[in-house]
Amino acid sequence: MVDTAPRTTSKTAKPASAPARRPGTASASKPARPAASAPAPSPAGDAAATQPKVDIASLGKQLLGTWADLRIAARERAAQPDMQRIDGQSMAEHRERVLAQLKTLVDQGAVHRAFPKALGGQDDHGGNIASFEELVIADPSLQIKAGVQWGLFGSAVVHLGTEYHHQTFLPDIMSLKVPGAFAMTETGHGSDVAAIGTTATYDEATQQFVINTPFRGAWKDYLGNAALHGTAAVVFAQLITKGVNHGVHAFYVPIRGAKGGFLKGVGGEDDGLKGGLNGIDNGRLHFTNVRVPRENLLNRYGSVAEDGTYSSPIASPGRRFFTMLGTLVQGRVSLDGAATSAAAMALTIAITYGNQRRQFNAASDTDEEVLLDYQRHQRRLLPKLATTYAQIFAHDEFLLKFDAVFSGRADTDDDRQDLETIAAALKPLSTWHALDTLQEAREATGGAGFLAENRIVGLRQDLDIYVTFEGDNNVLLQLVAKRLLTDFSKQFAKADAGAMARYVVQSTAERAYHGTGLRRLAQTIADFGSTARSVSELRDENSQRELLTDRVEAMIAEIAGHLRDARKLPKAEAAAAFNRHQNQLIEAARAHGELLQWEAFTRGLAQTTDPGTKQVLTWLRDLFGLGLVEKHLAWYLMNGRLSPQRAQAVTAYIDRLLERLRPHAQDLVDAFGYKPEHLRAKIASGAELERQDEARAHYAAQRAAGTLPVPEKSKK
Repeated sequence: MVDTAPRTTSKTAKPASAPARRPGTASASKPARPAASAPAPSPAGDAAATQPKVDIASLGKQLLGTWADLRIAARERAAQPDMQRIDGQSMAEHRERVLAQLKTLVDQGAVHRAFPKALGGQDDHGGNIASFEELVIADPSLQIKAGVQWGLFGSAVVHLGTEYHHQTFLPDIMSLKVPGAFAMTETGHGSDVAAIGTTATYDEATQQFVINTPFRGAWKDYLGNAALHGTAAVVFAQLITKGVNHGVHAFYVPIRGAKGGFLKGVGGEDDGLKGGLNGIDNGRLHFTNVRVPRENLLNRYGSVAEDGTYSSPIASPGRRFFTMLGTLVQGRVSLDGAATSAAAMALTIAITYGNQRRQFNAASDTDEEVLLDYQRHQRRLLPKLATTYAQIFAHDEFLLKFDAVFSGRADTDDDRQDLETIAAALKPLSTWHALDTLQEAREATGGAGFLAENRIVGLRQDLDIYVTFEGDNNVLLQLVAKRLLTDFSKQFAKADAGAMARYVVQSTAERAYHGTGLRRLAQTIADFGSTARSVSELRDENSQRELLTDRVEAMIAEIAGHLRDARKLPKAEAAAAFNRHQNQLIEAARAHGELLQWEAFTRGLAQTTDPGTKQVLTWLRDLFGLGLVEKHLAWYLMNGRLSPQRAQAVTAYIDRLLERLRPHAQDLVDAFGYKPEHLRAKIASGAELERQDEARAHYAAQRAAGTLPVPEKSKK
């Protein structure tokens, strides 16, 4: 519950022996929670006479989402010291520690949940990801190396292979007897998988595939487990048979022998020290006439008969390619969740510290101000807290969609395309947000945040690569934009002349309405110059939805209009036309992802039953939604969606929301449920509060004894 006593009084904080909260719901890491600031005077039109209170336990349970029990169990595992990173280890020591941790995961039965029941798994795809992404709490290197082994290498065999491959290869993959690499990315073709240079040419005489990397740019690169531990790899290559290239397919390829040396024709290098994630042995692989049996083709979507005849259940090469890659979308799912968790940890550390650290005398002659009482500090951290909440709600819905597709409950082409689009929209937003939040948290905690013992800089280093893992974020957003354009064009694919005429009339009318200032004039008249009326409109849920939706739709419609005739142009001119609008496409896709997050937050809010919690979450949702509007105010003004008066009201109302949310900031991060053994940050352990209390007690004693020196300024 929130204590609303003013911070500038001498009221003591809760004792260090305060009871711990329920595991998995709210943090027991706050042995001495400071009293919250006195609430700001209630703004005009505010009916609430008293401060709402957050039910931390129920909110914490809601944030854990659909697989709450599995997340709690995974967090308990992440709290074990032998599963955690040791700062200062050498790269070699860190690599061996993480490999040993993978063996511990096997021993604890923590990695088989998504594998087939026939092999001891549970066919639980959503629960598997929910558990796996919590490993970021222990060590991001552990999370990613486990992901390489079972989420990429093993998952490729599951989803691209058939029963033969499952029975032959999966038992040793599941037990870690065969550590493996996922050899898709090449030095010369990172995100452009369709253009990779590695070839797998079928030899009818021996019924083998011959695998080659014909030039340096075709080397497989940045592969986890490739530098040291991997003994096999799933290698993606252009399948060539009877002189025809049938596109990218996957092959199971042994790469090392029992003594650890490369097999004949296989070579490689260690990527060496990286900017982060040095517990993973990333490396390069190259192949020279490496032969594997015909059966090692993972042939769920494409097979080669003994005589070299190719067949596939999917006739279209393009659709076949995207179907194969779509089965591996879970990497983006887990990165979205892990990045969100990292942001939540960073905010827990920074807000807890900001609630305890005091600096400068502003409102008192004796006590310094708590950092989080400064508006600028609130502006730095609370909007990022709102975004993190939006991401948590969006991620749980994303995970439900993923589970429905991979379990087969909703596995149509449309379902898979929707899942891929959601993944391509959310993963960029969450990974960028994680980096922004970790950097802001580092700066907001000053020199203390720069110390490795407080976790923030280590997490920042490790999560840096997440923005290009599983697809560069900008490339992924282009995929989203193309899907949005396709959906837009489908609306008119079968439209008759009358429908097209109505669209032209409607578009013309909208341009007249928005472009000539009529909408802004209508807003100004409706508001009658009153900020209160402007705020009333902005805080309305439907008004926020309209603003966010309108931006996406308007941007896509405008781009579609520019590109409408591009398909009729020669290839080079069509590519140039697309390139001229690339930045607009990415911005539209980003706006679409933000809208998905806002909608998910709103649905999560609707499921909140406790009145006080619902009120606080409503303010937080409004802060997220209006923060997006404020970020793009120039667009809303230039495109006639907001009047200048209402645009000014956006920032004014955000400032009010910060005041309202300030007393609840600690409760909102406590609801994330991280314990001291999860955070492992001294500045979030109560140590800072003890230092502050010691200093205040020292000066109070001097004042009481009359021994406090008089400032020179007061004598003058």
